Amino acid sequence: MEDEIGYSTEEEQKSPLPFLKEEENEDKAGQFSNAEERWEDYKLEEEFAGGGKMGNTDASEGVRDKCDSSITSGAVGKREVCLLKNIGAGLESLEHYLGDINNIQAVKYTDRICILTLRKNLKELNDIAKEKELVVQKARDELSTCQLRIKMLAKQLESADIEIEKEEEAGNVAALSRLQAMRRRLCTELEKEKDLELKIALTLKENMLEMWQIETEQGKYEILHEQLKKAEEELEMQYQERAEVRIWKEKIAALQAEENWRSREKKEEEAQKEYEERRKKMLEDAKRNHEKAVCFLRKSMARIHEKNAKEEVKTQEHMERRIQAVLSLKNSITSNREKLQTLQVWNKAMALEAKKQEMKMREAILAEGGNVAKEIFLHKRLLEHEKEKQAFREQQKSRKIEIVSQILQEQAYLQKQKKSQSCTKATKGGGKLEDCSLWRMKTWQYIEETCKRSAGAISQKSWCSPSACSSAGEGAASVGETSEEIPRDVLCESGEDENERDKTLAEPEFPGLWSQECDLHKIPKEAMDPKQLAPRVEKKDISEKKMEEFQTGIFHKQIVAGREHKGCPFYSKPSCIHFQDFDVGQIYKKKIVLINASYSVNFCRLVGISEWLKDFISIHFDPPGKISAGMSCEIVVTFKPMINETLEGEVMFMAQTGSFSVPLKCTAKRCILALDKELIDFGSHVVGETISRTINLTNSGALGTRFKVQTSAGDSSTCRATAKSSPGRMVTQHFSDCIPEKKVSNSPVTSVVEKKEEISPGHSAEVTSRVARGQQQRTEPSLSGGSAEQLGQDVLNSRSDLDTDNAHDLVKLSPEETPVEIMLGKVTEGEIGPFSSVKLQIIFVPAVPGDVRAEFVIVFDNSDCKPLCFSAIGVSTDVPVWVPSPNIDLKICMYDRLYQDCVVVQSRAKATLRLKFEVCKELHKHMELLPKTGYIQAQSSFSVQLKFLPRHSLPDDAGSYFNEETGVLEVPVTILIVDKAKKVNFTVHAIVTTSDLEISPAQINFGYCTIYEAVQANVTLTNKSILPQEFGFVGLPEFVEIQPNDGFGILLPLESLTLDIIFKANKAKEYSFELTCKSEINRQFKLSCKAVGVHPPLELSHSLVRFAATALNGVSAATLYVMNPHVSVNHFTHAVPRTGDGEVAPVGPASFEFCVPEDCPVTVTPSVGTVLPGKKSLIQVSFRPTLSDQLIREEAVRRLCRAAATGAEIQERKKDEKREGKKLSLSVTRQQSSRQLVRDGDSKYLASLHTSEQPKSKELTPDSDAYMAAQAFLMRNFRGRFEKYIIPCFVASGHIDEKKGSENLSCSPSNTLYLEMHCPAVAPSVVVTSDNGKTTVNFGDVAVGHRTIKRITIQNISPEKLELGFSVLNPSGPFLLVRPVQMLEPGESKTLIISFSPNENKWFFEMLDIWAAKTNLTLSLTGRGVMPSIVCSVEEVLDMGYVIAREKVTSTFKIQNTSALTLRYSIQLDSLSPTRDKDRQRLPSFLTSSLQRTEFVGTQNYNGLSVFSIFPTEGEIVAGKSQDFIVTFSPDHESLYYSDRLKVVLFGKKVAHVIHLKGAARDHPMFVEGGVPLDVPIESLAVPLPVSSQQALQAEPQEPVKSILLILEYIEGESPPVPAMTELKVGAIRTAQLASKKNMEFSFDSLPLLQQKGFTVGAEKGTVEPGQVKRIGVSWVPPADVPADDPLLVTALLTLKGDIKESYRILFMAKVVSAYAPTK
Repeated sequence: MEDEIGYSTEEEQKSPLPFLKEEENEDKAGQFSNAEERWEDYKLEEEFAGGGKMGNTDASEGVRDKCDSSITSGAVGKREVCLLKNIGAGLESLEHYLGDINNIQAVKYTDRICILTLRKNLKELNDIAKEKELVVQKARDELSTCQLRIKMLAKQLESADIEIEKEEEAGNVAALSRLQAMRRRLCTELEKEKDLELKIALTLKENMLEMWQIETEQGKYEILHEQLKKAEEELEMQYQERAEVRIWKEKIAALQAEENWRSREKKEEEAQKEYEERRKKMLEDAKRNHEKAVCFLRKSMARIHEKNAKEEVKTQEHMERRIQAVLSLKNSITSNREKLQTLQVWNKAMALEAKKQEMKMREAILAEGGNVAKEIFLHKRLLEHEKEKQAFREQQKSRKIEIVSQILQEQAYLQKQKKSQSCTKATKGGGKLEDCSLWRMKTWQYIEETCKRSAGAISQKSWCSPSACSSAGEGAASVGETSEEIPRDVLCESGEDENERDKTLAEPEFPGLWSQECDLHKIPKEAMDPKQLAPRVEKKDISEKKMEEFQTGIFHKQIVAGREHKGCPFYSKPSCIHFQDFDVGQIYKKKIVLINASYSVNFCRLVGISEWLKDFISIHFDPPGKISAGMSCEIVVTFKPMINETLEGEVMFMAQTGSFSVPLKCTAKRCILALDKELIDFGSHVVGETISRTINLTNSGALGTRFKVQTSAGDSSTCRATAKSSPGRMVTQHFSDCIPEKKVSNSPVTSVVEKKEEISPGHSAEVTSRVARGQQQRTEPSLSGGSAEQLGQDVLNSRSDLDTDNAHDLVKLSPEETPVEIMLGKVTEGEIGPFSSVKLQIIFVPAVPGDVRAEFVIVFDNSDCKPLCFSAIGVSTDVPVWVPSPNIDLKICMYDRLYQDCVVVQSRAKATLRLKFEVCKELHKHMELLPKTGYIQAQSSFSVQLKFLPRHSLPDDAGSYFNEETGVLEVPVTILIVDKAKKVNFTVHAIVTTSDLEISPAQINFGYCTIYEAVQANVTLTNKSILPQEFGFVGLPEFVEIQPNDGFGILLPLESLTLDIIFKANKAKEYSFELTCKSEINRQFKLSCKAVGVHPPLELSHSLVRFAATALNGVSAATLYVMNPHVSVNHFTHAVPRTGDGEVAPVGPASFEFCVPEDCPVTVTPSVGTVLPGKKSLIQVSFRPTLSDQLIREEAVRRLCRAAATGAEIQERKKDEKREGKKLSLSVTRQQSSRQLVRDGDSKYLASLHTSEQPKSKELTPDSDAYMAAQAFLMRNFRGRFEKYIIPCFVASGHIDEKKGSENLSCSPSNTLYLEMHCPAVAPSVVVTSDNGKTTVNFGDVAVGHRTIKRITIQNISPEKLELGFSVLNPSGPFLLVRPVQMLEPGESKTLIISFSPNENKWFFEMLDIWAAKTNLTLSLTGRGVMPSIVCSVEEVLDMGYVIAREKVTSTFKIQNTSALTLRYSIQLDSLSPTRDKDRQRLPSFLTSSLQRTEFVGTQNYNGLSVFSIFPTEGEIVAGKSQDFIVTFSPDHESLYYSDRLKVVLFGKKVAHVIHLKGAARDHPMFVEGGVPLDVPIESLAVPLPVSSQQALQAEPQEPVKSILLILEYIEGESPPVPAMTELKVGAIRTAQLASKKNMEFSFDSLPLLQQKGFTVGAEKGTVEPGQVKRIGVSWVPPADVPADDPLLVTALLTLKGDIKESYRILFMAKVVSAYAPTK
């Protein structure tokens, strides 16, 4: 049912159609679309089914969780609410669906989804209702069981109360306490059960309420469920009807197809007959044509042989020239070698001379007592500086030369362009014909090479697309034929053209025989009849089907030498059969050659030609039979045109490996007309002149026609623009000279006749712009070589821009008033023949000043030829004077600088004119023309001197002519013709800029500067000009230095340069001075400076410390002194400490303090101190380079991210593999789309996971593995660094208080000294590779007296072999270097072994230095000795009590680790000791006294297993934690002397605690304990036979099994008298075997005799419960008749009754002891 509801998404997007149309579309779609629809429905249902299953699973899990947790309510409530909401939401869609159920197309995709969702929700609601019933039923069952348990507990409580009352009456205290404990337990259980009952009842009510709600909702949706069923049934009926209609239509279509097939067979039979008749005719024609073709081919081959001979001669000459070149190259190489040798000798001599000079310099410096290294270094620096200066000057010169050369190249290029514009038409035409002849020769060369080439070498790709191969040949042939038809007077004859003409092949007798080129892309629409299009398509389909059926049985794959032939089996020469420019009624024949291009023998059979060519084409072909690879056969094609139309088709063949075809094309004669240019520009001319231009009309087709030239239909009069004043329309002189002669164009140009536009004063600019755009559009399709045309177009555009200024003067003249200025010549119409051209003359007679434009159109009698349009423009002017350069550009000018230029004025008048030059009033102060008045001769030129001196008032004076933001100045200058009162304007352009240099800041205060240091300040020098300027600071004082380049340089436009002003005070005083900066135009800019020189009271012996190259984590040290030279205040004898011109510092002790920055790897010791006058203090400075913590953290984060990305990629690949494995059964399109969606989702999820899980650098700890790995990686890849640090040393007068430190002294900032340190850091030679590169070896906590070993792996990462040395460790210390390493090869790793054995409870720390040749490695060794200690819950003895033999009992004791060390322990029993066999060889313990006994192992099991077992036997106890141990006592026979000794051994050596284990075993659950034992603790080795308890009961009473001696000593003489006391224990063992038996009973016999002797027994008889022990007290008071010296001995019998009856003989021994007598 679900499959019937689903629809495809394609049906949803279409509008509802009638039912029958939909059936037709579905029939066309086929089985694939049906399968696609079913797959969509199945996928949709599967998604909802999966959701329902998940919901059901969740519900069942929720019910299961309720049952496990005593049914907590509300677990399913949220899901029920969601289901009810979903059902309610689906009601509306269902009603809409049920309302439109009669129309199957009304069901939308969303409605289907809602219906499926509603069905799943209803099903899930029923499942929840069932689950809820199950939950309620379980709750009821639990409630009933709880109530039953409450009743049972109440009955037990009542019975316990009754027994308590009985025992209280009987006075049994033990039973009473037991019953009271049982009663309390029953009460607590009863309360718990009642609480549970309340909870279950509450939960049951809630579940009942939820179940009723669900049943109510089910009742609401029953009607809905029924409606759904009905709707599904109706849908099924409609689908059945739909299927019946589809079957009926398919039957009708099948009948129609059969009829069509029969009619097609008839037509094919008729066509086959016609084909056979035509084939006979074609064979006859082919034979005749073959004879003629052979004659032509022989002549062509002869010419080819001659050409090859000439080429061989050329190649020989070329080889001789190459040999001569190689010989000359060899000679030049030998000469160059000699020159190089001389240069090397000269360089060596110069090097020796330089060394000699250096030695002389060293000797001279040593003789003078100077520093040799310093002087030589300064000398080298000076030489390098001079070289750099020289190189900079040369670079400046080369740049200037490059700029000048570029300017010259541009000028030469412009001149070259002007010269190229004077080329004639004949040159262009000749060049084109040269190209045509070259193409023709290339085509014949290709044919010749193809004839010689073997068939195997020909690529199959060119065969597959013969049309592409033929296009080039066709173009070549057409061009060649055209070149032969053009008259010779048009061509530019040269030697190359004559050679090419001589090389052409012999002409055939028939013109169409050799024109084999074709173009399949140009198919005229007239050739294809629309009525025949449909039958042709049907025939093509039928032929393709038949061909497929035919190929399945005939075609065979051709496999030769393991290679399968693919592609066309034959290829033809030519590739396309082309009959060109045919005449109706004539007969044309062509011969083609088919060459076997396969790998082996093949067959070829003619199938036919295209259906529409059968009336005109006949083919003569004799099947040659088997054709070997590379061999060929000939075919003759005869064409007899009946109609004058272009035809296209193909000739079809059949081969053994497949079918192929050869394209065929027949082209009728046509006209191909074109103009060489579409725009004639006459340029600018004076009114009254006559100018003539020509335009060429060319016909490159084979058909002639008549033409007629006339003005365009929409333009009856020429469009022109006149002006009131002619000077505003001056044009340049070179305009008329730059008009080029256009090339002959081959391509037809289609132009659109422009409509006439009215010119008004308000729209003149628009007209001008439109004209310019039209000209540009027409010139775009012209030939690429027309650079002169482009130049002329630029001139026109510039003129149009100039005329827009006077656009308000434009007017429109009426047709009567406007004279015709542009007109046609004599030739306006005529005949143009095939392959010829006609020259048309256009005449321009300027009459009215202004722009003139005329549009012409050429129409033709041939209807297939479209009209051609061209335009003519010109400018007429009435001013006889013009300026060739109307825009004079003065480039960039500076204020207050004079600039001059020469303005040339040209005259076209025939008389002398008087000119007056005027500049606008605003710029009279800044610009001047000399002379102001002049005379220009007829048709000559006149030069005027222009002077421009911009002043700073130019922005205010110029007004609108000057733009202050850009600095652009545009000045109009007027040339007035005095006699004619006419003006000519030209414009002067210039960019005016300033020459200022700005120094920021304008004033520098260096502050306080000591005489031992230099202070640097930064100054920014900015060039405000847009021209580069040179600058230099001159006249510098001796205490000032400017860098770079000593304050000289060049500033580029608007560039800012930062200069370092370095001030070094030579004495203590106040400084105030100015620095002068001069520019290249001698402008000066001042910079004022101030400073205060300070002489501090202390000085450093070295202000610069250069450390040696130090490895990472290594240490380098240096020493210096802080000196106090101030011993006198006399400033006349020597310089005294002071600040500026202030007071002299007092003589006395001075204190200092070095302040080292936090991140600086330098340590100063001591950093604080006091120096007395005339004394000095030693300072030690150490440098320890390390890696930056931030750098290590960033590298660690980077490595973690890289590892996470790698893991994510692996997971993504696994997911993709699983996903692809699951989707192998899907279609190709669905597989690709789904895979792309999944990949996009996975990539987004991985990107979010990567960003969310990216670790932060702050979260990493220095002890983490990632941090250590990053540190080791950076250390290995460390490339070295060089850092400078400047550490201030604050100076103050007086002593430093030891308590307060430097707080009591006031330091002056002006007296501060500075210590500069150069700190180079390099990579270490030896690194630690173990433990992530840690150099700290931490042994951790080790027990005192124990030894731990650590292995440290070191590696040589330097490229040199290292010999290592080690520092000496403390001989009496705990650390020991067990295995040192002597030698390390490059890249080699070795292991050091270091042991740690502490002997005290404390921390130990030592440093181990590993010395290499250049760097050292320091290992920090640390560890702590810990004294282990434990506390046991059992001190000495652990008594397991009495146990039934062959049963087990357990006991637990705890051991706590009270030390700070993790303890490794092991539990040992003496009974399992390996030395026990030796110990048993000694005397038995019962033969020795109890004081001498050392045997702790007592009775053992007969089965060989240990009586006592411990768990666990070994392990570790963490510091501060405890461990529980379980002791199991499992005897296998009866004995009272089971014992063993347990030892707790730490670290396998030290016994930390000993416990004595004891236990007793009985065969029966009763025992008596007390008194003095009278038997031997070591039992016999003979195993007694076991006797069953039943036999013991049936047998007669036996002798007492055991005798017990009770000794009572009465102390005489005490007051009051105290009786002698002892006790006897009677117990019952709790056992699972006798759980249902009664309590054990005991009784004493002979009590009267005991009482007579003074003995009192606490209980004559009684009962003992299982697991209880009863103590029976015995006391004795001596009677009066008892002798004091002799002990009293009385015997009594103790009888025990349990599962058996046992008797014990109790021996009561009493004696009197004096209170004063010593006891032993």
